[in-house]
This record gives sequence, structure tokens and C-alpha cells, in this order.
Amino acid sequence: MKKVLSIAGSDCSGGAGIQADLKTFSAHGVFGMSVIVSVVAENTSRVMDIQDITPDMIESQIDAVFEDIEVDAVKIGMLSTQFCMEAVARKLEQYKPCNVVIDPVMYAKNGCPLMDPDSIDTLIKVVLPYADLLTPNIPEAEKISNIKIRNTEDMKIAAKLIYDMGCKNVLVKGGHAIGDALDILYDGKEFYYFKTQRINTKNTHGTGCTFSSAIASNLAHGMPMSIAVEQAKKYITTAIEHSLNIGKGNGPTHHFYDLYKNGLNIKESKGDL
Repeated sequence: MKKVLSIAGSDCSGGAGIQADLKTFSAHGVFGMSVIVSVVAENTSRVMDIQDITPDMIESQIDAVFEDIEVDAVKIGMLSTQFCMEAVARKLEQYKPCNVVIDPVMYAKNGCPLMDPDSIDTLIKVVLPYADLLTPNIPEAEKISNIKIRNTEDMKIAAKLIYDMGCKNVLVKGGHAIGDALDILYDGKEFYYFKTQRINTKNTHGTGCTFSSAIASNLAHGMPMSIAVEQAKKYITTAIEHSLNIGKGNGPTHHFYDLYKNGLNIKESKGDL
């Protein structure tokens, strides 16, 4: 079984962060592991409080995984402070894992900040160069590229600018745009387009976490980057289409829709209980 590590914040309401990542890993048939960098008291409506884990404890968690278990892919989500980013970067440099997918989480679905705005430069200079894939949404891509994104051409320009900062691939997600949900992948040479019809629902809590974790899982399985993104796009679209109306705000996506619909494929043999 392939093993995938999530380095991210914890969402006690279960829709985003580490909890969404582990659910997504399980849905993709990989063994999920986690390093918690921040404990976030949030629900579908708001972020109430954040307590960051100390950098030395973040490093110890990463050491505990890598000294014992082979890691086939790493998904990195919420990194709230400069010190957190530097701790993670030190360990990425030490262990040099393959298939590193970084989702530069800056805001919760309700708009609450999850990253210290003064840490964006550190994200760009210290963390971003380790990304085999960076997956910013439009507001995040605007912050990183320092341009305004109004249309598809702007998405492509931002992708090029971010690629030139050192990551190997950039996926600019168009979920915040108007019209069809268009994501654009740039690998330094070509653009790849992934478009689906926009789903009319407010229940999209944790979509970025889920999408990036699905890509990391697919990369762990050995898929090429464009195929990994294509398959993950299908998965997140299904999860959004069948999202759950839980809570008073933006409910979560349905990570296990196919499993709940079709059940486990268990082959019964004679004499088994």
C-alpha cells in the first residue's frame, strides 16, 4: 500500500485540513499519515481560534514518520507562520520526499485568515521551491504572483510567474471565478485545462484540501502529473456534487460518496463469517 503524509492544520469540524486529507487518502486506497502544524477551532461558519504547534514539535512529528515509514507523497496545507514554514522546509531539505503537493492555504472558506500575511514572502522563498505541484486558488495566486486575475489569460500569466519562483508545476484553480470551474496546470512548457460545469452549492468547505490530497494520492500511485490532476478533478467534482448539508455555514464535501453508494467490494468465500 502506498503511504501519503499530510502536513497541515487540524479542522475540528472534520471538513477541511488534516481530517479532510485523511478521508481523501482513504478514499484513494493509500495509507494516510499526518503532521499537525496548527490546531484550528473552526466550524462551517467561522474560525474561532488557532493555536500553532511549536516548530520543534512539528519537526519531531516529521522525523517520527520518515525515520520509520517510506513516504510516497507529501501533501502540505496550512502553514500559518514563518517559523512553521521554516521548520517544514528544513525537513523537506533533509528527507527530500518525492511528489510534494503544496496547497498554499491562506483563508478559510468563510474568509477568515489562516496564514500570517507577513509570512507570504517566506512561503515564496523558503517553501515554494520544494513543490512538485503548487495548487493556489485565484485569491492565493493573486497574492503570490502579485497580479490581478480577471480571466483565463490572467490565470496563465500568474501560473508562469509562480512557476518561475521555483516550483515544478503550478495548478491555478478557478473555483472563485464566474462560469465553469476551470483549473489550469502549467508544467513550464505546456498548459493543461480541466473544466467542469459549476455546481450550485454553498457546501464547499475543504475543497482545496480535498483536491490537493487527491492529487497527492494519485501521484503516489504513479500517475503522471496531468493524469493525477485530471482524476483528482473528477473526484472533487463528485464530492462537491454530493456535498453534505451539515452545519449552519458552508458544509463539507462528500469524501466517500462512491463508497457509500456502492458499498465495499467484499468477496465472500465458503466458510468465512
